[in-house]
Amino acid sequence: MSLDLPTPDYSRNMKLIGHSDIGGRGDGMQLMVHRGFAYVGHPWSRGFSIVDVRDPRRPGDVTYIPAPDNTWNIHLQAHDDLLLVINALDLFADVDVAQDEKVYYTKSIGDTFAGAGGKQAWTAGMTVYDISTPDRPKKIGQLDSGGIGFHRLWYVGGRWAYASALLPGFTDYIFVTIDLADPKRPFIAGKWWLTGMNKAAGEVLHAPEGRRWALHHALVHGDTAYACWRDGGLTLLDISDRSAPKLIVHRNWCPPYGGGTHSALPLVARNLLVVADEAVLDNEEDGRKLTWLFDIREPSNPVSISTLPVPDEIDYAKKGGHFGPHNLHENRPGSFVSDTLIFASWQNAGIRAFDISDAYRPRETGALVPAAPTVMTDRRPGRPRVIQSADVFVDAAGLIYATDYNAGLEIIEYGG
Repeated sequence: MSLDLPTPDYSRNMKLIGHSDIGGRGDGMQLMVHRGFAYVGHPWSRGFSIVDVRDPRRPGDVTYIPAPDNTWNIHLQAHDDLLLVINALDLFADVDVAQDEKVYYTKSIGDTFAGAGGKQAWTAGMTVYDISTPDRPKKIGQLDSGGIGFHRLWYVGGRWAYASALLPGFTDYIFVTIDLADPKRPFIAGKWWLTGMNKAAGEVLHAPEGRRWALHHALVHGDTAYACWRDGGLTLLDISDRSAPKLIVHRNWCPPYGGGTHSALPLVARNLLVVADEAVLDNEEDGRKLTWLFDIREPSNPVSISTLPVPDEIDYAKKGGHFGPHNLHENRPGSFVSDTLIFASWQNAGIRAFDISDAYRPRETGALVPAAPTVMTDRRPGRPRVIQSADVFVDAAGLIYATDYNAGLEIIEYGG
């Protein structure tokens, strides 16, 4: 291995081949790799960066686009000549959240940040960029949503995009459809939420104490949105009418399990749905989090049939930081697409690959745990200096790209 590359803490059937400190902004959240460039959203540095990865072994120049004041751009989507970037209040800049992350994960954001507008101004919604020149994004459109803003998007081309949005009057993030017929003038066309979330309409939320019902995001296949609601579980939504989404089914396994339902990956050809519950507190304080496989042959009755193996080379629960699932590679058009091989970020246990050819007996087929960060960009006090692999993207050639809260961009070769 090159001396220029940090030596991973652990690897099996995966090899680190490239690394970027993202121009000194090592904090990364969501990433997209598109036309030889990695687009990385920043949770602490705000804004987003574009890394030239046309030579993945030697990542090149970095372009940084700052966020508006008091705003973060942690999630984004790139397809064809468009880049969509979320705008929301920088929630981790709040003193209470910085001191105790439970404030973020166990209370409705709409209640926690009620009245924040009187203290500061931020940008809420989504910005549309032209990336026909990949490393020189040109702003062409803006959607101003009001409220806290957007959290995460899904866009794979065409007229429609989808987002989790915390709009005025709601307790937390809900599902919205976005009309991009004119990318210069996007607008919200439809909305759907769990009963009780529309506080302005007099609804009363019945989430248990300490549980947060909030859409993390939804993946869309055809006319179905597969949506994850943190402690509110999973919904399948009929979006054949994009202006009026309708519920197909709602499933919630929290309690007895610890919630954090985060990412859904539909494998429609096999009638399977992969669903990851995010670990959100240190040392498994929120319980053991799992990634579930559902049989969705009957969409109105999804049935859990297995879970992915839990990394166990060491006792990761005692390593420090979060141990458990975070994101799944999402089989985007133009990226690596498989209905049998699943790639996932597992926070302090790094990046994992799973073979689900036998959906009843998934098995791990590769792993890489990057080295601990040398510089802490995460400005929250007392955070442990351990890897927290955040997002994973696999390109069409099978190269794995992964971000961390502090350790930059890893580029990994899979041996399978």
